[in-house]
Amino acid sequence: MNYSRIATLAATVLIALSTAGCASWNQMSHRSKSMVTGAGIGGVAGAALTGGVLGTVGGAAIGGVIGDQIGKR
Repeated sequence: MNYSRIATLAATVLIALSTAGCASWNQMSHRSKSMVTGAGIGGVAGAALTGGVLGTVGGAAIGGVIGDQIGKR
């Protein structure tokens, strides 16, 4: 696989997941919304700080946990 094919596939998956997420957002609890938001922010922060996939996944996991805990309130 070349880079352009991978980028096209990643963009397609991202659009599909975004659309599915928007469709189910209203049925989510406040705690779930906080968790998803935290995971998104954490993933972006992890990618910016490390520049790698592992940092992105780690940031998303940590952000999701923090968002979940904040959403309890």
